[in-house]
Amino acid sequence: MEKNIVKETAKELGMTQKQLAEYIGVHEDTVSKWSRGAIDTPAWALKMFELLKTEKKFNTLKQIFSDDLNK
Repeated sequence: MEKNIVKETAKELGMTQKQLAEYIGVHEDTVSKWSRGAIDTPAWALKMFELLKTEKKFNTLKQIFSDDLNK
């Protein structure tokens, strides 16, 4: 079974699909269609998802290191 990158991304970012849509500047129906496979998720959106997940990981690590340094 093919993984659903839209649902996976929203979950990993702690967002609903509606919040994800607002965050990347598209209509929630568009994200819903990507998620359901009704239309293909464009390459730019897939790259955006990867960037957002990378940013979240970076911010998490930054916070961990910051907390460690402030102890």
